[in-house]
Amino acid sequence: MIGKRRNAGTNIVTERNRKRDRRFPAVAVSVFAAATILAVYPVMRWGSGDIMQSAFAGGLLCLVNALAGYAAIEYAFDRSYTFFLKVVLGAMGIRLCLMLAAVAVLLGVFHFHAGSLVMSLFCFYVVYLVLEVLFLQKKMDLKNQRYERGISSL
Repeated sequence: MIGKRRNAGTNIVTERNRKRDRRFPAVAVSVFAAATILAVYPVMRWGSGDIMQSAFAGGLLCLVNALAGYAAIEYAFDRSYTFFLKVVLGAMGIRLCLMLAAVAVLLGVFHFHAGSLVMSLFCFYVVYLVLEVLFLQKKMDLKNQRYERGISSL
């Protein structure tokens, strides 16, 4: 059993299968950085510092949300289907509640510009949701390829 680890449940997963895909965090941070750089001039030219601050906070909230989703997917991916769904859907509910609380604090306590905060949340959320789905689809394709290679070698 060298190189293998027993997970919660009955699955045995090798270390090779549990290797983390670090591309998603890099892409997510790159998208955030690129959007911030591209938005600085127009927002400062035709908007205000408050609008920029709110848009930046909304993007940052969505970035943290997407990275938490990535962590949940990576944690539960090679486990049973039931465990995967419990972790990913449970994490989704927790993330949404935390984002709602953060938005309430930003609007109620810190008086951020509501329009730019909500618009940036919406835009970044859609972009990161698409990235998460593409990431998960690619992981599923790789898992299916490993499974098919294992069966064809028998």
